[in-house]
Amino acid sequence: MNVGTPSAFLSPAPAGSALQAQGLRFGYGKQGAIFDAVSLQVRPREIVALLGGSGCGKSTLLRVLAGLEQPAAGEVRFLGEPLRSPHPRAALVFQQASLLPWLDVRGNVRFGLDFAHQPKAGRKALDARVAQAIEAVGLAGREHAFPAQLSGGMAQRVALARALAREPALLFADEPFSALDAITRAEMQNLLVELVHRWHAATLLVTHDIDEAVLVADRILLMGRGAQDQPAGIVREWTVDIPRPRDAHPAATTALRLDILAALRSLRHAPDDIALPASAS
Repeated sequence: MNVGTPSAFLSPAPAGSALQAQGLRFGYGKQGAIFDAVSLQVRPREIVALLGGSGCGKSTLLRVLAGLEQPAAGEVRFLGEPLRSPHPRAALVFQQASLLPWLDVRGNVRFGLDFAHQPKAGRKALDARVAQAIEAVGLAGREHAFPAQLSGGMAQRVALARALAREPALLFADEPFSALDAITRAEMQNLLVELVHRWHAATLLVTHDIDEAVLVADRILLMGRGAQDQPAGIVREWTVDIPRPRDAHPAATTALRLDILAALRSLRHAPDDIALPASAS
């Protein structure tokens, strides 16, 4: 599939990092901090997987990093500037595609590009970006299909195309493939890697699936708690230098999985809903 190269309508992202966070702390009301002292960065064209179980705060951290929530302490910088609200050069993809049922594929992908906070572009330029994004996710010829006519995998492809049409410098993905069957999920994981590199985008992928993190990410951050009454934080980091496709290197991927499992077991209250590799379950 030839998806071409996106047309850059804004200046390229800085070479150093797309996203930086330093000393983040967040909590709700009197319940105390959900996470504390969180620092991380995501570089252009890098996929960083944030791995952790339900309740550790990884989705909340994503919301803070995306500017949807404000931290109690610390700072988020996006493209070198402080981030205090959602940025037009960042896009989000969630577990549910959340397509508008009255719009066809093309309409859903184009939705929001004319909003006031989006960079201004002519109709032809927007139409070209929409068409390119639809082709990139393999839905050329299905532009006039409505959500009720799409499978779950197709719906997530539309959601991904909608994000790509914004030509983002950074893509936030919160367990976007967890509801898909195994074959479709593997296809979408491979598609994500291909598109991130073609769009020169940075990606922060939230997941609880060790296999997904190992197969997709350039770096893996493990989020968890050392004790039940402590806020969560980033407890380990791995740089994944295994060549792609990674399933062609079973010894290396197995070694990394086992190291991640050992780190999980070292936590006194390791989450019990982490999706374990088949060889470890």
